[in-house]
This record gives sequence, C-alpha cells and structure tokens, in this order.
Amino acid sequence: MSRAHPPRIAAALIPRQAEPPNLESPVEALGGLLTPPGLHFVRSHFPVPSIDPRRFTLRLGGCVSQGLALTLDDLRALPSVTRRLTLECAGNGRAHLPWDAAGLQWEEGAVGTADWTGVPLGVLLDRAGVGVAASHVLLQGADRGEMEEPVPSGGVIPFARSLPLPEARNALLAWEMNGGTLPALHGGPLRAVVPGCYGMASVKWLERVEVLDRPWQGYFETVDYARWEEREGLPPERVPLGPMRIKAQIVRPAPGAVLPVGEPARIEGAAWCGTGTPARVEVSTDGGATWHEADWTTAAEPGLWRLWALDWAPLRPGPARLLVRATSSEGETQPEIPDPRRGGYEISHPVPVVITVAEP
Repeated sequence: MSRAHPPRIAAALIPRQAEPPNLESPVEALGGLLTPPGLHFVRSHFPVPSIDPRRFTLRLGGCVSQGLALTLDDLRALPSVTRRLTLECAGNGRAHLPWDAAGLQWEEGAVGTADWTGVPLGVLLDRAGVGVAASHVLLQGADRGEMEEPVPSGGVIPFARSLPLPEARNALLAWEMNGGTLPALHGGPLRAVVPGCYGMASVKWLERVEVLDRPWQGYFETVDYARWEEREGLPPERVPLGPMRIKAQIVRPAPGAVLPVGEPARIEGAAWCGTGTPARVEVSTDGGATWHEADWTTAAEPGLWRLWALDWAPLRPGPARLLVRATSSEGETQPEIPDPRRGGYEISHPVPVVITVAEP
C-alpha cells in the first residue's frame, strides 16, 4: 500500500467551535487515500491539556496480574506498527438532520484518514496479564471539564470511554501521525486509535487504561455517545455507540458546481463502515429516481475508507441533485431517511449535492 500523501490542496479547516478547538475538514480534502497534512478534522470536548512528553507516564491497571507504568520511551521500545485508518465523528452530518439536534453542527467533514504509528494495546494487556473475569477496558484521557449537554455532568469529569476486551486488544496506542510526532490537537503525546469505531472511542491524551470485569457506566458511555434501543417486551435502554455505520459521500463535484451539458464529467467520493468493508456503491443524478453502480478505484481494507468514481455526461440543462448510497460486505445499506432513534448521532442517510448543468 502506498504511503505517499496526495498533493496539498488550497483549503483550510472550518471552525465549528473556537474553545475547545473543533475543526472540520473541507469536503475537497476527503478525496484521497490520506487526508492532506493539516486538514484532518479535530474533535475536542475539553481544553487541550498541557503534557510534557518527557514526564509522561501511561498507567495500566485493574483486573490484571501486574500493573504497568510506561513512559513514552518505554512504549517506543516495543515493536511498533503503522496502520492507515479512517476516523469519523459520531455526529458527522448533524447539520443535515431535519430536526434540531444538540451538539456541534458538523456538515460532511468530520471524517478523515491518517497513518497512525504505535503499539497495539493487546501487547500491553498481555504483558500485564489480563484476569479471567475481564470483559471491558476503560481508556481515560488527561482532558477534563464540565458537560452541559445533553445533560449536566454535575462537576468536572475526564473524557473516557470503554471497549469490549476484543476491540480493546485491536486498538492502537499511537504516538505518530503521518510519519511525524502526534500533534497536541490530535491527542499527543499518546492517543488511542480504534479501527472501525466512531471517533469518540479513540481517546486522545491517553493517560490511563483500566481492565474491568463489567461494562463501564460513565457519562460518555450512558448519557452521551449512546442511543435508545428497544427490545421486544422490554423498556427502551441506553446503548453505547459502536462501529461506524456504512456511509458514502460525494467529494467531487462540489455543491454549487456548474457542469457543461453534454460534456464528460466524473463523480467521485469515498465510502466507509465499521463492520466489514464497503462492497457496493450507487449514484443517482436525478434525486433518487434512478441509480447507477459506480466503480471502486481503491481496494477494500478493514477500517479504511474506499474511493469510488462514476463517469457521467449530463444531458439536460438545469439543477441536478446528486446522491450516493453504499452497501457493506455485511449487507448493511444506508437508510433513505435519518433514524430518529439515533438522535444526533450515526447520521448515515444520503445527503444531496445540488449542482447546475449549463449550456456550454
């Protein structure tokens, strides 16, 4: 797999919140295997903590035979791997919901792909000796603050999420991004990167790992980053968000673009999912009346978005509504309309890109 970066594009991150910094990638930055340097989206819940890498220590404890306290040098001395992975914020696309949803009003750009270098968490868990009763692993960051939405947190809390033990083993503890030192905005000096899961699972500024013998019941597991789920004969219950939903996005042409009638054009974009890989992508140029299967331009790899393209020659002048939908190798297809049970998260319905077809 090539590790070359695509050419830098003339674009800038879009501010969605000044403090803490929350920055969205421009859509045109999402059309390559890698998001161009400096254009990967940034999601922060609390102010960026000040951490001296020379004094940093990661502590691992809980249901283990022996606790660990590891410096960055200790971690770098372990066998490292580099993985190209796609991260999407669970609220990406919230601005396109037909109802008012609390939270940052992301449009399409709270998603990105980078090369992450670090050590698999499974290596540390094996070194510590996981207890037979272990079922979940808690990841806690050094960032702290108070939450007001969706409900007040009742005081200062750290950002933390847990993972089932098998997913935790596959998580990467990364200290490099795209071949360079992990920037503080992206969680440096150390962060988790969890393949296939929405970005909230990839805890930044990681300082503590605790092996648990039961599911964690923290704020970012039960109050936020959770949805209501109904089971037959039982009251609705809060369920933590997990793998990314199948989703495809048009990158080119951009909204508002003008294409000449009768001239060859190319519709391009990316598709991703958390379980399996994108297997089929279809494009509509008439607002969903008819659909045409597009071609994949990159191979399918777990945890990585897949690029696609469709050649098209618009025949009628006037506005055109472009749509794209994808299906995963597991059989999941994007829903036609958003699911209100998901609230302001897991937004995966097709969003039209409106362009104009004009006479030459």
